[in-house]
Amino acid sequence: MPNLLTTILLLLFGAIEINSPKSESGSRCYIVQKVVDGDTFSIINGKNQTEKIRLIGIDAPEIHRSAHKEVGVYGQQAKSFLIALLKDKQVKLEYDVSKKDRYGRTLAYVYLPNGVFINEKLVALGYAKAATFPPNVKFSKYFVKLEREARSKNLGLWKYE
Repeated sequence: MPNLLTTILLLLFGAIEINSPKSESGSRCYIVQKVVDGDTFSIINGKNQTEKIRLIGIDAPEIHRSAHKEVGVYGQQAKSFLIALLKDKQVKLEYDVSKKDRYGRTLAYVYLPNGVFINEKLVALGYAKAATFPPNVKFSKYFVKLEREARSKNLGLWKYE
């Protein structure tokens, strides 16, 4: 269940127009099954199978320690925000050059049916940083701009940097 601040941000930010990129028309919608962390979730794909989706161009703080990464400040908040945005909702996926990462996850820009650009929201509100991994660079400059703005406003994880 999202906290009050998350709910207010969802309501408030959803009403603000920031000239975000629009999804390709005619994209198929998928139901979000589970949110893993602040930048990864699972859908039920067209073959009625679970498919893990990794948001392109962003990196949310980790929620679990691994051999390569420590738990990040604001990771749980990023996951909660993504749950509030996506759990049991439909999403449209848009791809870039590479469709899969080295872990077999599908890489995508994600939109709600009403046009809300999820990757953008996470960076703009400070729940994730911009992270460019060529060749998927379609929105890299845009995400860096959003990160700078969130950082200058001390939003989200930037309060702790």
